[in-house]
Amino acid sequence: MNKEVFPRMHVSLYVSNLAATVNFYSTFFRKPADKIKSRYAKYILDSPSLIISFIENPERVQSNFGHLGFQVSTREEMEQRLELARKQDIVHKEEIGTACCYAVQDKFWVNDPDNIQWEVYYFHEDAEFNDPHYELQDTSACCMPAVEEKPKVALAELSKDSCDPNSGCC
Repeated sequence: MNKEVFPRMHVSLYVSNLAATVNFYSTFFRKPADKIKSRYAKYILDSPSLIISFIENPERVQSNFGHLGFQVSTREEMEQRLELARKQDIVHKEEIGTACCYAVQDKFWVNDPDNIQWEVYYFHEDAEFNDPHYELQDTSACCMPAVEEKPKVALAELSKDSCDPNSGCC
């Protein structure tokens, strides 16, 4: 048996537009897809050891499951990756020296075409900080997708005669 717990992680995500997804991830991963077929693309990354595949199926897209991320080893690597992401115009949010998820981190976020959030971060040190998943009233907390405000519908009072079979509304 291999001494590693698991030698390579695999993630498979449903996407609404494979071409847009391949364009985004080829930019984000700085490499082309290793395999592209009808409604399917796969990237094999060596560092970290990850296979990530995308299946075009708009009805099954789930963009609110949380987020995915990569931890980098040095502050310099974080700065280099952030600068590259800025040049590629894919940075959604930057957080430098933030205390989040019981850690002080420098990080930036990118969102793929289906709004799946990716965090790239450098870990400074542990911190005494309540995980934002327990602070549901704080919708701007780190590690939490932004809550989309749904439009409110104003209901008008209707008389009981307003929708009879002869009124044309039914």
